[in-house]
Amino acid sequence: MTLDQISRFRRLSRAVTTFTGALDTSFLGLGRPLGSARVLNAIGHGIGDVGALRQYLQLDSGLMSRLLRGLEQEGLIETRPGDKDARKRVAVLTELGRIEFEKYEALSNRAAEGALERYGNTEQLLQAMDLVATVLGQDQIRIQVADPDDQRIQACCQAYYDEISDIFGTRFDPVLGGDPEGDAMRPPRGVFLLALSDGLPIGCCALKDQRDALGEVKRLWVSPAARGLSLSKRLMAEIETHARALGMTRLQLDTNGKLTAARRLYERSGWREIARYNDNPYAEHFYEKDLREG
Repeated sequence: MTLDQISRFRRLSRAVTTFTGALDTSFLGLGRPLGSARVLNAIGHGIGDVGALRQYLQLDSGLMSRLLRGLEQEGLIETRPGDKDARKRVAVLTELGRIEFEKYEALSNRAAEGALERYGNTEQLLQAMDLVATVLGQDQIRIQVADPDDQRIQACCQAYYDEISDIFGTRFDPVLGGDPEGDAMRPPRGVFLLALSDGLPIGCCALKDQRDALGEVKRLWVSPAARGLSLSKRLMAEIETHARALGMTRLQLDTNGKLTAARRLYERSGWREIARYNDNPYAEHFYEKDLREG
């Protein structure tokens, strides 16, 4: 790493710190520092479990307690035992806390709009922001099971179709490409995985039941902002775990010769190339993995 590269990163850090008001004693002019505002924001967005809240904000227990106590003293939150486990504490907004939360939301949205308006190519700016946010938040990326009809899954699949269309130079038809029915990607027949970065979808991968303990992997996609972080490898590993739990012993998938990065991933992960097993007109290479091996 060169001194110039380090200096450029530190310049970004200073710019973000200044623009966001991280050093202000009154964040967005509402009389509280950024730390208190972030805690209030997270609670308002449904992260009430104090343990989960501390993990999400990456705060030590002492600072977390002080911030919660300050918000309680202002009458903005209440903490109470958890409904299912009295040993856990849960924070909830009071009526006054909800009002302050809405103020922060409105001010933050206006600040975001103002920042985006500073640059003519909004999408290019957002792509750069997505990349930085995903890289810095890499440790917070989560993979979870989602329903095929989930709008976030649909958004990932549409991004996949658009990207494949650009690569192939023709509109990709998901039906011709073997798009499985929703029920084939729901337990106990299959599963659809969704990767999230601070709540935003950045990747997906599906597993559908075939026959005789055989499953097929479909729709592996990772956002350009999350590439280079081994997320595709993580998604494939999670798919294998779910396949075993569903009683599958073999997995198959197909791909196109132009998707060289995908082929490298499969081959490095123990998949072996086999003969064509379907009539997918977009597929040129076919792979299989025996889950009983290794």
